[in-house]
Amino acid sequence: MDFLRLTGKRIVVTGVANKKSVAWFVHKALVEAGAEVVHVVRSSARKEQLAKLLAPCPVYVCDVERQSEIDAVAREIQAAHGPLDGLVHSIAFANYARGVRPFDETARADFLQAVDVSCFSLIALANAFKPALAHDASVVTISISTTTMAAESYGYMGPVKAALDAAVVFLAKSFAATSAVRFNSVKAGPLKTSASAGIPGYLDNYLYAEQATPRKEAVKTEEAANAAVFLLTPRASGIN
Repeated sequence: MDFLRLTGKRIVVTGVANKKSVAWFVHKALVEAGAEVVHVVRSSARKEQLAKLLAPCPVYVCDVERQSEIDAVAREIQAAHGPLDGLVHSIAFANYARGVRPFDETARADFLQAVDVSCFSLIALANAFKPALAHDASVVTISISTTTMAAESYGYMGPVKAALDAAVVFLAKSFAATSAVRFNSVKAGPLKTSASAGIPGYLDNYLYAEQATPRKEAVKTEEAANAAVFLLTPRASGIN
């Protein structure tokens, strides 16, 4: 029985970096459910690295800091694979080269780049793919557990993710004027991903989260991905 009703659905997944990525587990679950997955990665080098891992799914390249590349990849994918039933936004970046500093010492360039890559990219991708999305498509992004607490080790990415969560709400409202496209955010807790490993002090947060969770075990990356996959399905049609 195809409970999730994903067989034959076309889903664009952004953000796979390796086998630890949330986007990789989303890919895995979608393929197992019979969906047709189209990938978008950030560079030609990344595409080459992931060629065997993602085969036979098609892989496109797009640097989300360049609007021209966003527009181009949306046109290419629409022409080759549209209409699309879903879009997964699993993209984030913060420059921690200087380590974690007091929030008031955040560099303007670092903050604006993080907003551009981690938040505005969702808005830009949603707008670019809008003509390709089916009337009842689903868009899902990956956020963090909470944006109402000041987790110092997470630095300025807390406010950036808060902007992402707000953007999800406004996109849902905006798209509702002309379609039934849904927008949702998976607010995962600390996960064991390569991106997370680069955040100073992240291990302490992860260990704390394990103790704060009733089952005394942090959320697995695969579990966060499974939540995202469910939100992509017709079974989640009432969640927006």
